[in-house]
Amino acid sequence: MAPAIWLSLLAASIVICITPGAGAINTMSNSLAVGWRRSIWGVFGQELALLVHIAIVAAGVGVLVANSPVLFNVIRYSGSAYLLYLGLRLIFTKPQPPAADAEGAAMSATRIAMLRRGFWVNLLNPKAIVFFLAFIPQFISADAPLMPQYLILIATTVGVDVIVMWGFFAVVARPFRRYTATARGQRVLNAIFGSLFVGVAALLLFLH
Repeated sequence: MAPAIWLSLLAASIVICITPGAGAINTMSNSLAVGWRRSIWGVFGQELALLVHIAIVAAGVGVLVANSPVLFNVIRYSGSAYLLYLGLRLIFTKPQPPAADAEGAAMSATRIAMLRRGFWVNLLNPKAIVFFLAFIPQFISADAPLMPQYLILIATTVGVDVIVMWGFFAVVARPFRRYTATARGQRVLNAIFGSLFVGVAALLLFLH
């Protein structure tokens, strides 16, 4: 991959990742619940889904999804329903007593749970597949060996996404964690982030 093409890929990845979405909301919610350091597990889950999306497009399955309204809508409705579930669950979560905060957080948001949630949040978004269908061909040359190009693309997009999610969105949420020490603060933050999940679910459902 030529340096100029890679720089274009880097710039495009930064712009895309910095745009708030379900992944950013999930990362900030995790950071508030379990702290900045442990929120990385949710980011790992999101990156696994990103790898699946790239593999789907590279294998040509993305074309099938994009050209099949039924399959596209099944994934879209599933993704919207999952985000709605996450939002409502967060809104109705009972505040944890300050003394049991660490224990409650560990029970409700284990590493595996955050990894799984991050994976499904990113995976159940058919628009990501359509996006990569338009995005990947801009930086992959059919006349050059494909594997090295895809490895560079994966390393760049995943690397940028990890830095932006964990180094920006998770950090942005850190100052608000002190509000989780009170029941009222927890209710307010849960309501805010739960509503954001519901809002993204509605966008995914109604915006074609």
